[in-house]
Amino acid sequence: MIANVLTIAGTDPTGGAGIQADIKAISALGAYAMSAITAVVAQNTQGVRCFTAMDAGLVADQIDAVFEDVRVDAVKIGMVANGEISRVIAERLTLHGARNIVFDPVMIASSGDSLVDRDALRALRDHLIPLATVITPNLPEAATLLKCSNAWTQERLHAAMEELLLMGSKWVLLKGGHLSESDESTDLLLGPDGEPRRYPAPRIDTPNDHGTGCTLSSAIAALLPYFPVPEAVARAKTYLHGALIASHQLSVGEGRGPVHHFHALWPAPLEKAGE
Repeated sequence: MIANVLTIAGTDPTGGAGIQADIKAISALGAYAMSAITAVVAQNTQGVRCFTAMDAGLVADQIDAVFEDVRVDAVKIGMVANGEISRVIAERLTLHGARNIVFDPVMIASSGDSLVDRDALRALRDHLIPLATVITPNLPEAATLLKCSNAWTQERLHAAMEELLLMGSKWVLLKGGHLSESDESTDLLLGPDGEPRRYPAPRIDTPNDHGTGCTLSSAIAALLPYFPVPEAVARAKTYLHGALIASHQLSVGEGRGPVHHFHALWPAPLEKAGE
């Protein structure tokens, strides 16, 4: 049976991140994608211009509309925008008994722009993280959650995973892509068995990394109905690696372009007439 996956997040009109990237990743991995929008974001490959958060009641209505009609096998949560929306999401997911929840604590866009307010940070710590099957912070997000320096050593990475796990999620995937001095991009997973797992991949020299966090977390959500967390993470990481490698086939924007979500499904690109 094909899994139904709900993504709860903000938008990206250029299609590389947010709800649009989530839908692409979920679809590319063979699941049926559904969405509830938390914020309308004016952004492109060069940065975020502004955003407007949805009314929390409207977010609740979107979530209810899905759960009251459709079997939901997994949920991905991305940008929550403010504390009221965070609390409403937690309330509705609890009411509907949501499972396989992947929370990507989106607080800062790839461009460095802030995507949440102060109240949202407290609310996601108190209400969303404890609901999650797995959370997927990158290093700057982990530093924000833990209120610590964004300077990392291997010892600090392992300690941070344990501290993040104490916030209540079942698993923590700490993404190591911001460790730029390494030739590898290694993500670390820690769960209830207390055994750290490493997911190394060669670092890809590409400017096309817009929406990588959205894509990875959505891929995990699409795979969780079929695989245990460690295998879902491994398969999602392989998928993202392929999407990064193939990203040069796209020509989207003048800044940090998107990954190629459909790299395994689309035929090789054709040349335009006259080229």
